[in-house]
Amino acid sequence: MSKVTSSTLMKFKQEGKKFTALTAYDASFAGAFDSEGIDVLLVGDSMGMVLQGHSDTLPVTVDDIAYHTACVRRGIERTLLIADMPFMSYATPEQTMQNATKLMQAGAAMVKVEGGEWLLESVKMLTERGIPVCAHLGLTPQSVHVFGGFKVQGRDNENAQRIINEAKAMEQAGAQLLVLECIPAQLAKTITEELTIPVIGIGAGKDTDGQILVMHDVLGISSGYIPRFSKNYLKQTGEIRAAVKAYIEEVEQGIFPGEEHTFN
Repeated sequence: MSKVTSSTLMKFKQEGKKFTALTAYDASFAGAFDSEGIDVLLVGDSMGMVLQGHSDTLPVTVDDIAYHTACVRRGIERTLLIADMPFMSYATPEQTMQNATKLMQAGAAMVKVEGGEWLLESVKMLTERGIPVCAHLGLTPQSVHVFGGFKVQGRDNENAQRIINEAKAMEQAGAQLLVLECIPAQLAKTITEELTIPVIGIGAGKDTDGQILVMHDVLGISSGYIPRFSKNYLKQTGEIRAAVKAYIEEVEQGIFPGEEHTFN
């Protein structure tokens, strides 16, 4: 199978084909996900919670992400690999360039940044210099203390319009992909329809171009609880590869996410 690139995802969007993404942090799981047909893998700062045992993503460092990106890269052949820019690693354009370069050299094909208007200069700078960017709007976990917890965003008209405007600005600045997290399904549908670039949802309803979940949630091994927007596919199938396959099939068929996984 040919390698997945940003152009591949754009073609999927144009054809109306849903695609899937998962987090991954090592070569073995990444290889299994790749071979089952996952289109995108994210080395997420979610590792702070699911691997390192923290209560949020803030303690994760660039070195942590770079190490796990290199591990995942060695395990895959087809999948598009995205690396998270962790907390305070992109506070200025110069810092952003330095740290994004490190993650690309570790094996990433794209970097992901959380935030809106204040990031536009950095997004433009990265893309002009050959570093593809995935933007992340809605619930941005690195801002958890600003939000006062992990809360659904964009439920009132003012904040919904702000997210729409920021999404359009990110695309104009050069972002090639957008993640929308924990926003009402109708808002995600509107943004997906108005943007040219592919949109990946997590807790954002079924109308985004793709879906992403944390692998530990899909396999039912997250400490604490499984978020409402996720689903334990291992419990459903009893085998890891079968769980991944079931996730892919349900996304492609429009079964997942269902109403029970959606915010209105």
